[in-house]
Amino acid sequence: MAKDQGSRRGSSARRIAVGAVVAAALVGAGCSSSKTKTADTTVVRSETTAVGDTATTVAGADTTVAAGTTAAADTTAVAAATTVASGSSGSTGSARELVIARSMDINSLDVSRSYCDTCQIFNTAVYETLITADITNVNTLLPRLATKWEANPDNTQFTFTLNPAAKFADGSAVEAKDVKWSWERLGNLKGSASYLIGGTVSIEVPDAATVVVKFKAPNSAFLQIAAASYMGVINSDVATTHEASAAVGADTADKAEPWFLKNSAGSGPYTLASYTQGDALVLAANTAYWGATKPRFPKITIKEVKDAASQLQQLQQGDVDIAMQLAIDSLPQLEGDTKVVATPVDSFNYVYVAFSPGAKGAENMADVKVRQAMRLAIDFDGAIDTLVAGKGKKQASPIPNGFIGSKALALPAQDLTKAKALMTEAGKAAGFSVDATYPKGNVYGVDFDLMMQKVQQDLKAIKVDIKLNPVEIGQWADIVGKQGIPVTAVYFAPDHGDSSQYPQYFAMMEGSSWAARAGGGKAGKPIINPKEAPLLATALAASGPAKEKAYTDLGQEMINDAVIVPIVNPQVVLAYAADITNMHYSACCNLDLGLLGLKN
Repeated sequence: MAKDQGSRRGSSARRIAVGAVVAAALVGAGCSSSKTKTADTTVVRSETTAVGDTATTVAGADTTVAAGTTAAADTTAVAAATTVASGSSGSTGSARELVIARSMDINSLDVSRSYCDTCQIFNTAVYETLITADITNVNTLLPRLATKWEANPDNTQFTFTLNPAAKFADGSAVEAKDVKWSWERLGNLKGSASYLIGGTVSIEVPDAATVVVKFKAPNSAFLQIAAASYMGVINSDVATTHEASAAVGADTADKAEPWFLKNSAGSGPYTLASYTQGDALVLAANTAYWGATKPRFPKITIKEVKDAASQLQQLQQGDVDIAMQLAIDSLPQLEGDTKVVATPVDSFNYVYVAFSPGAKGAENMADVKVRQAMRLAIDFDGAIDTLVAGKGKKQASPIPNGFIGSKALALPAQDLTKAKALMTEAGKAAGFSVDATYPKGNVYGVDFDLMMQKVQQDLKAIKVDIKLNPVEIGQWADIVGKQGIPVTAVYFAPDHGDSSQYPQYFAMMEGSSWAARAGGGKAGKPIINPKEAPLLATALAASGPAKEKAYTDLGQEMINDAVIVPIVNPQVVLAYAADITNMHYSACCNLDLGLLGLKN
C-alpha cells in the first residue's frame, strides 16, 4: 500500500536488477534449501475475508501457500480460506454503486507504468497477478491466475501453471504468452516498478499454460514479488494493437499510455469505465468475470477527496461508503454512529525523514556523525503522541515492524547528550541551517506540516535549524531527482511481502533510489555502503535464521547510514458503511475491491 508514493512512484532509480547487483557476491555461494517448493491448488481464488485484521505476522519470512502448510505441500485454496468477519465475501446484498473517498496519487493507469497507493487498488481490481497474498497473512500465498507454482532448490528458477479457465474481460484466454509479454514489458519500460522483474535471465513459455522465469542469482523473494499488483497480466493481443511494446527499447517506443487512461485490458473482476484527473476513477463490473468470486458492485467510484476532514464528513453524511484516509483523532466523532464502522488496525506503512549528505546545500551533513546526532535529537515518543495521538509505533530501520529483519533491532530513542557530543566530534557544535523541502499532504493520518514542525523543534536542541519549505509532490519529485534535498519527509508502504524491497529502495548501494538521492540526485554521485549489497545477496540466497540474520544486519547498516529515519509506523483507520463486508488492509494490494461485499 505500498508508500513513499510521490517519491518512489516518480523515480526510475529503484529499478535495481537484483541479480546484477549481487551476482559477484554469490559466486560459489551455497543454498540452504534442500528441496523444490511447490503449491498445487484446485480453486481459483480463496474466499478469504478479514475485518480489523492486524499486521502482526512476520512478513517476508519463508512463504507458505495455505494456512498451516509449508511451501512444499500440495493444498487447495479452500483449505486456506479464513473467515474473520461477519458476513462473507459471497454476500451480495442489493447491487448498488460503491463510492470510495480518497486523495488519489495516480501516476498512470497502465499497470506496468503505475506506481502509487491508488494504483495498487486499481491494478488489483482490473489486472490479475498469477498469485496473491492472503489478506490475513501476507506470508500465505494464494492462487489467482495460476493454479500451481514451484521454485528450484536454489531459487533461481520459478515455474507457474496457469488456470485453463482464466479469461480476459473480452473473453479471450489468459495464456503464458501474455504473462511473458507483460513481465518483459514491465522491465523494458524502465519505470518505477521495473525493479520487480530485475535480474531475470529469461522468461520462457514451453506451452500456453506454463511460464518459467529464470534468474541470474538466487531470488527467494520472487514468489512474493509475483503477488505485487504491478505484476498484473495484460491482454497482449489487445495492447499491442494500441502501440504497446514489450521489446527492448519500450521505454521510448511504447506509446500506449494515453490508451490505458481510457481503456483496460485485464482479467480482473472490474474494468476501467473512466478517469478524470482530480475528480474520479470509475470502474465497472466485469460481468463475464471468470473467477469464483464475482464482482459485488455494478460500479465503483473512487472519488477525489483530498483532506481527511472532508472524507469524514462525507462518510457521516452517507455520501461515500468508504473513507480511506481518516486521521486517528477522528475516531471519537464516529462513536455511536450505527451506520458506520471505524476500526484502527496495525499497518506496515510508515512516514520518515531523510538526511541527504550529498544534496545541494547539505555540506554540513557530510559527516555521518552529524546525521546520527540529528537522529538522536528527535523525540520519537513525542512525535507519535503529537502526530497520531499515540496510535502508532516506533520503527528501528527502513525495514518495517513485522517484516523479517526488524525484530532484533533497537528502537530509536532521543539522547540529547550523545547527540551534542557527536556534533562536537564532527566540529559542528555551533550548528548550522539547512533546507527542508518536503511534499505537502496528510499521509496515513500524519500531517506532514505538523511532523516537520516537530522535527524542526527537536533539532534546535543541537543548534540545527531546518528551513521548512512545503511544496506540491510534483515539484518535490523534480527537485529530489535532480539535486537531492538536504532534509525532507516522505512515506512508504510495501509493494509485496518480502523484506528485499526495503534495501533495494533505501540502502546505500548501486541502483537504490535513496543512494542516488542522498548523493545529490542526477547532479551528484550515489552514496555507497559496501557492506549492504553483499548482505542483500546473502539474504536472497538464504532461508530461515540465516535469512533473518542477513536482513537484521542490513537493517543495522541502514541505521548506521543515518540517511533514512522512520518517524512513526501509524495505525490506519478502516472506516466504512456498516453494510459493507470484508473491509480490510492488504499489505500487497492496499484494498482488494474484488473481496468487498454487501450484507444481505
